[in-house]
Amino acid sequence: MDQLAEREFREYVALRQGSLYRVAYLLTGHHQDAEDLLQVALTKLALHWSRVHRSGSPDGYIRKVLYRQHISVWRVARNRREHATGQLPEPRSVEDPAGAAVLKLAMSRVLGELTRKQRAVVVLRYYEDLPEAEVAALMGTSVGTVRSQVHRTLTRLRELCPELRTMEELV
Repeated sequence: MDQLAEREFREYVALRQGSLYRVAYLLTGHHQDAEDLLQVALTKLALHWSRVHRSGSPDGYIRKVLYRQHISVWRVARNRREHATGQLPEPRSVEDPAGAAVLKLAMSRVLGELTRKQRAVVVLRYYEDLPEAEVAALMGTSVGTVRSQVHRTLTRLRELCPELRTMEELV
């Protein structure tokens, strides 16, 4: 690729990267998979940039590459899922999507009933998955205070949301 073509390709990518990433994300549903898909598509576009740019339709070309590459990955993944063996696998428990929705609604309801400090402790410790020491540093308290706040908050959540007890029994 000559310097002019490379500059035009870089400008195109800089201009269209955001919208192309959104398309890739909508196709895959995962950030990392979308990044991988977009990277493969841009690589294929770079290889054929001169021809595609001359035709005047790089958007159509890259979208076609995105869709076809996504389907190709999906087909490969589908074909690799099943393997013939002499033994049957252990049965897995089936998750109940309705139960998960009920739990999410219940959790959003009870999180609104917690104090700001309690919500902060739970979010930092479990959602952000930070160690107690980092939570303590962020909140300006001791590790012992974080531990006691977590304990009290989880106890309060169990009182406010009995659905959590059934989840604990499953785990």
